[in-house]
Amino acid sequence: MTPILFVDRDGTLIEEPADFQIDAYEKIRFVRNVIPAMLRLRDAGYQFVIVSNQDGLGSDSYPQASFDGPNDLMLQIFASQGIVFRDVLIDPSWPADNSPNRKPGIGMMLPYLQDRSIDWARSAMVGDRPTDIQFADNMKIRGFQLRTAQFGGDWDWDGIAHELADAPRRAVVQRDTRETQIRVAVDLDRAAASQVDTGLPFFDHMLDQIGRHGGFALEVQARGDLHIDEHHTIEDTGLALGQALREALGDKRGIGRYGFTLPMDETLASAALDFSGRPYFVFEGVFKRERVGDMPTELVPHFFRSLCDAAGLNLNLKVEGDNDHHKVEACFKALARALRQAIRRQGTELPSTKGAL
Repeated sequence: MTPILFVDRDGTLIEEPADFQIDAYEKIRFVRNVIPAMLRLRDAGYQFVIVSNQDGLGSDSYPQASFDGPNDLMLQIFASQGIVFRDVLIDPSWPADNSPNRKPGIGMMLPYLQDRSIDWARSAMVGDRPTDIQFADNMKIRGFQLRTAQFGGDWDWDGIAHELADAPRRAVVQRDTRETQIRVAVDLDRAAASQVDTGLPFFDHMLDQIGRHGGFALEVQARGDLHIDEHHTIEDTGLALGQALREALGDKRGIGRYGFTLPMDETLASAALDFSGRPYFVFEGVFKRERVGDMPTELVPHFFRSLCDAAGLNLNLKVEGDNDHHKVEACFKALARALRQAIRRQGTELPSTKGAL
């Protein structure tokens, strides 16, 4: 999914003159650090859309030709530096017209609101006026108001680029059914002691391995129908964890993407994985015991299958050995170490020749 940065024009990309009209070439002045900041955001996967109110554009007081020349030059300069705008949306109405297309109205946004390929959780709006923030609120996205002497604001372009491009990859998933209530929270860019409580101590211990050896913060709170059996709790936890990983990774730009092999005493486990977006699970291993602790061994591969389905993960998991406790634990540790490699940021490029994961 692709995040969009919606940006105002005057006062945000180019400085706004005293008469509030950039109708001459000599009036073009770029806002400080806008180009390097937008290059960072471009490399982080963002696309850009200009959304601007231009009072009375096309009227005698503001001829279209007076706008087009400076605007085209601005776009050419941005393009020469590697910044291309997906769209330029201009509303020419006057404030008194009460046009639904005029910010903070979102009339021009309808095609975007219907686009399911947009990552709305990461999308944002940058502007210099309170109406830009109201626009962001109406779009239900984050708003950044640039700091100016006239309108206030708290942000500069360097800070916005850092906040969005370096944003911690976090997700919280709440999954409630008639059988279970599951809450999973992950922060892939912070190592911390796992906080896990599912009502199944051995399963808690296995989930703790995922956070600890995966190198990320993991919280799991699960309440399920354990008076019936463990199936729903383990399955739904796998689904919620997979969904959280998928949401936190976003477009997966910069991740390592792949695998791990791990020995544990006499046991050897191998977890070859790929965040391909195409769920697939292969398991090779045999357990002699019906249970390890309070966890049925038949639910071990079922947990991993549920995780793969929700995460869009391709996982080939193999384990061999004599001790079933070691074999189950080695499976979870191998997965965790593979996750540690796969989710680690190694740059800004998307690790795919297809252009999407």
